[in-house]
Amino acid sequence: MDIRQLRYFLAVAAERNFSRAAERLNMAQPPLSRQIQQIEQEVGAQLFDRESRPMALTDAGRLFYEQAIQVTRRMDEMKEAMRAFVTSNRPRFLVGFVPSVLYARLPDIIRSFRRAAPDVDLRLIEMMSIEQIAALKEGRIDVGFGRVRFDDPALEREVLREESMVVTLPIGHRLLAGERPIDIADLADEAVIVYPREPRPSYADQVLSLLNDHGVVPQAVHEVRELQTALGLVAAEDGVCIVPAAVHMMGRRDVIFRELVQRAVSPIIISHRRDDPSPHLATMMRVVAELYRDWGWPMPTGLMRRLAAGTGEGGDWG
Repeated sequence: MDIRQLRYFLAVAAERNFSRAAERLNMAQPPLSRQIQQIEQEVGAQLFDRESRPMALTDAGRLFYEQAIQVTRRMDEMKEAMRAFVTSNRPRFLVGFVPSVLYARLPDIIRSFRRAAPDVDLRLIEMMSIEQIAALKEGRIDVGFGRVRFDDPALEREVLREESMVVTLPIGHRLLAGERPIDIADLADEAVIVYPREPRPSYADQVLSLLNDHGVVPQAVHEVRELQTALGLVAAEDGVCIVPAAVHMMGRRDVIFRELVQRAVSPIIISHRRDDPSPHLATMMRVVAELYRDWGWPMPTGLMRRLAAGTGEGGDWG
């Protein structure tokens, strides 16, 4: 199969109707149906329940949908990256990030970097923490903001913060009686939604380790690809989800965020290639250090050292 067939499949999945999907794709319905049948023959499974009204994805179809989204998104990102590379003469600085750090002041950091380095073409690339390791080593990104601790001799990392974790529950859930924090032990009778499904290890493993540390075996564990999917399932009363506290800034009104009784944290980690002499990396680290100081947040030792170097007490920011 090719990328064109994947886009055909996604159009049918979105419209839940072959005729409307064909109109959307500006093609006739019969060839579209044949393309979907070819995909089903190749994967060996039926992807659509054609008897339901409106048409629905089968279990195999839902799995294929998640994979198709990832492949087409990556293809679009690759095309955009190449287009930007060809048309831009500015030096480029590529930042990998996990979605949840967008709510943990990453946009403030990016805006400050752009003001500090207006001639640099900064690009943001969404990728999971474990994906950032390979991307850094291969030069596909210059710095990564993630949540998974790792040790690699080619890379350096700094834990910027230990962010509190909270539990997300659907409106009207039994555990929301009163205003008290939720005891992790109370989640033993719940289905727990974790993300991302892959690649692993990931934030999902932090949540599962937290439950295991407190002897909690959930009624069920549902693994999904993305944070937004997890929150949507919580809103649909499909389970509960433990997320970084900053996620509540999304302003969703169909779920409730509640603190945990036990201390539970998830690290925010900045990673880069070891001994990278890039002046743009130095600018990024300086920006982070200065913002942490301005926000009154505890500053990691490594950032304190860099900030001191930037003020002339030793070293050089580049």
